[in-house]
Amino acid sequence: MWKIIPLAILQSLLLTGCQVFLKFALVKLPPFGWTKAFWGSLLVNWQLAASGVCFGLGSLLWIYILKHFPFSLAYPMISMSYVFGMIAAMVFFHETVSATKWMGVAFIIAGCCLIAK
Repeated sequence: MWKIIPLAILQSLLLTGCQVFLKFALVKLPPFGWTKAFWGSLLVNWQLAASGVCFGLGSLLWIYILKHFPFSLAYPMISMSYVFGMIAAMVFFHETVSATKWMGVAFIIAGCCLIAK
């Protein structure tokens, strides 16, 4: 079942990319309102479009994973997106990550390896 690992990593990276682009998009948006300015800003926000592309590709890959692997194996593998999310928080948003959070990341990775066996 180790064949799922690269697929799950790619799917998790796409999910993380979706969230990173969404965060960047939301920072650029004006406050919500039923105005032309707000809705027009959605149409020209390339980060929002990139978020949608990552989500779409990740969803297609998820469909493939679900079709070819047991659900009890596939679903826990999504937790790798938490690992990539933590790294993205540091790299793109300059957030600090405590040693306790890194321990949690290590447990997630270990759990994914145990489930894939």
